[in-house]
Amino acid sequence: MILSIESSCDDSSIAITDIKSKKLLFHKKISQELIHSEYGGVVPELASRLHLEALPKILEETKEFFPKLKAVAVTSSPGLSVTLNEGVMMAKALSISLNIPLIGVNHLIGHIYSVFIDKEISNDIMILLVSGGHTKILDMQNGYQNITELATTIDDSFGESFDKVSKMLGLGYPGGPIIEELAKNGEAIIDFPIPLRQSPEIKFSYSGLKNAVRLAILENKYSKEDIAASFQKAAIEHLTMKLKKLFKTKTPNNFAIVGGASANLKLREEIENMGKKYRFNVIYPELKYCSDNAAMIGRIAVDMYENQDFVNYNELKVQPRVEFKKENL
Repeated sequence: MILSIESSCDDSSIAITDIKSKKLLFHKKISQELIHSEYGGVVPELASRLHLEALPKILEETKEFFPKLKAVAVTSSPGLSVTLNEGVMMAKALSISLNIPLIGVNHLIGHIYSVFIDKEISNDIMILLVSGGHTKILDMQNGYQNITELATTIDDSFGESFDKVSKMLGLGYPGGPIIEELAKNGEAIIDFPIPLRQSPEIKFSYSGLKNAVRLAILENKYSKEDIAASFQKAAIEHLTMKLKKLFKTKTPNNFAIVGGASANLKLREEIENMGKKYRFNVIYPELKYCSDNAAMIGRIAVDMYENQDFVNYNELKVQPRVEFKKENL
């Protein structure tokens, strides 16, 4: 079995995954969302202290698995350095005390593997990664060692824009589920600009849309529900417009939506419609595995273990930012 740890932001999580069957045997997550919501976003130093309290409590529940552990995996990139360190220090301590190897995991690749929890991976898959910190289109051929970035955002991410609009409306954090729920009772009557509509380039931008929402709020003539519905419509249309441009030259067989913002049901509906039009298979993680979690870290760790992809104790360091190899479209 492999014990995996996730602490890249504001979720403390530990999982146990069976190496042979790929099955998830134990998983627990303690979220800090309620605590950070009063600040309108994650406070790194506070998050670090909360990990320090939560991770040992979860670890205590996994002791029965210790004799069967073959490795310990931990998110080491990307994320907040102060929170990543909490998980990495725990992983190093377990590696020494149990005399088992270390596996350092890129949690963005972990998100890709969130669709393969309890199952084998697909060898040919294109991915839309949408979260509070990232908006990317990735292409994975034959596993985690061959991932190419096809497109990314030049400023705000998809999930981040939801958080900021929620904050501008005087609502809570995280903004994704709040705006999505609010939009259900509103009408998309505001003609917000679709970012980069005229640009032939396949890339994303949300700063301009965010500013347009700010100006609409200042006009004080629209309801919060209509602002939320109009914003969500424009934010998703921006994604689908750029995907349509991509599919003219590169159509996938399998297409996954992953990351915290992949829980948005309206986004899933739009991608499902595109799958029918362009004839590709759409897959996404269970809603409980969309946000950061140790289950997805454990799933990719199984493949890394089988490849003996270990990292030396002294060489395992946190990396707040990482880059994928890029393909020019």
